[in-house]
Amino acid sequence: MVTFYHRRLPHWHPPGQDIFLTWRLHGSLPRRILPPKEGASPAESFVHMDRVLDRARNGPLWLKDARIAECVLSAITEAQQRKMFIARAYALMANHVHILLTPIVPLEQITHQVKGSSARRANLVLSRTGAPFWQDESYDHWVRDTAEFLKIRTYIERNPVTAGLVQSPEQWPWSSASHPIE
Repeated sequence: MVTFYHRRLPHWHPPGQDIFLTWRLHGSLPRRILPPKEGASPAESFVHMDRVLDRARNGPLWLKDARIAECVLSAITEAQQRKMFIARAYALMANHVHILLTPIVPLEQITHQVKGSSARRANLVLSRTGAPFWQDESYDHWVRDTAEFLKIRTYIERNPVTAGLVQSPEQWPWSSASHPIE
């Protein structure tokens, strides 16, 4: 049975389907963003917003700090070890995270666990208390077929290259291209 819930965005999760999940740091979007081209598809609109985040010109860039990136990666690894999901691909960027996963428990539990755990750890490292770390809402998209799975996995692992951070995906230290989660 497909689960559905709605916050600001609708969230559809068919059982057994891989999910492409993205979330960002609180305050990471600029106040004014040029909209995507008129008539842009949802996928084109997502890529447009991701390019804005990739430029990392606004808001916090805490994920550039290896200590903070390690907090996030540890939270992802621990959730996978707790059999909440199977990670298929991931990339931690300066102000956002992409992960392709096969959920074992409801996605709401996964995001609550990973975002909550990583936020607590990161805020301790940064000596921040009582301040939001992650934006409340996450973007998710269920993967329809093998071709789309491969396209999304490539997109995630090439994101650091597209953002101009490295020359090849394997060079990015916070990605499944260089460090698969076991």
